Amino acid sequence: MNEAPPTTAERPAPRRRQDAARTAHPVRAVAVGLAAAALVVAVLGLSAGAEGWSLAWGADADLITAIRAPRTLGALLAGALLGLAGALAQGLFRNPLADPYLLGSAAGASLGVVLVLAAGGLLGASMGLAAAGALLRLGLVGAAFVGALAGMLLTLLLARGAGRPMVLLLAGVVVGVLLTALADLVILLSPEALRGKQVFLLGTTSFFGWASVATLAATLAAVLPLALLPARALDALVLGEASAASLGLPLPQLRLALVALMALATGAAVAQAGLIAFVGLVSPHLVRRMVVVRHGPLLALSALAGAVLLGAADVAARSVVAPMELPVGVLTAVFGGGYLLLLLRQRGAA
Repeated sequence: MNEAPPTTAERPAPRRRQDAARTAHPVRAVAVGLAAAALVVAVLGLSAGAEGWSLAWGADADLITAIRAPRTLGALLAGALLGLAGALAQGLFRNPLADPYLLGSAAGASLGVVLVLAAGGLLGASMGLAAAGALLRLGLVGAAFVGALAGMLLTLLLARGAGRPMVLLLAGVVVGVLLTALADLVILLSPEALRGKQVFLLGTTSFFGWASVATLAATLAAVLPLALLPARALDALVLGEASAASLGLPLPQLRLALVALMALATGAAVAQAGLIAFVGLVSPHLVRRMVVVRHGPLLALSALAGAVLLGAADVAARSVVAPMELPVGVLTAVFGGGYLLLLLRQRGAA
């Protein structure tokens, strides 16, 4: 009679190490490939300008240091935060169509920007355009960040915590509709805020400076290690809530921590770059197409994929119709939406 194959616990330690090494090899290959792609995108970003492409960096040292370098690094970091937030959202809701903007962060950030723009118009009438412009430059980033966090907080309050994912998701939809309506009402009362809102909604990387890079880098350095801690719990959630609860996982506290990390990552990226569409949604899909992986490596690889996607979109936005620029959010929406349509078509054909 044939004997049953040995279980993982019965296998010798060298055999288990060999199996783990074989499993880790594709992950390392994908990580190296994405890191190399990010490096190529960074070089292209330093070389792309309104006058065309140039690798003569020495002749344009001041231009590269002041404009191209912070813009390129900022795009990579913002994309990494959105990719990480997208992987967290899809793991939290166990839904491959979840994105970082589901819980009201986008609508909250938009409302914050509109309020600051409307206030800037009133200030401009009373204290002069120069002073109002300085206040706007200081206030838009903060308003978008606070608005994104406030939108998610309102969603949590409406859902009475993060214990019920479906209720939390529906609360996010309601909050998004409500805050969007409030932003539209403010625009009706202050029409001069419409143009600024449009720039924010389309997404842009043209305003990145070294302060933006420092903020994004600090946020990514804080959020990524914390997001990796509950990665095994996300793996358990894939089996279902009953199975995860049977393992003794504190699911309400876990969901609340994941929502907080998602809010921080999304808020920082949105505050600096506006509403960049599809990067957070598509990045985890690209990783899963390349390798079957658990949530720990998935979070890190999704951050790398998001960096590559937004960095490449930034380079294309500067180069496609140079010396003019396209809104980077438009490009990510076109390419990301096209990729998802192709993916849906392939699955429908299968």
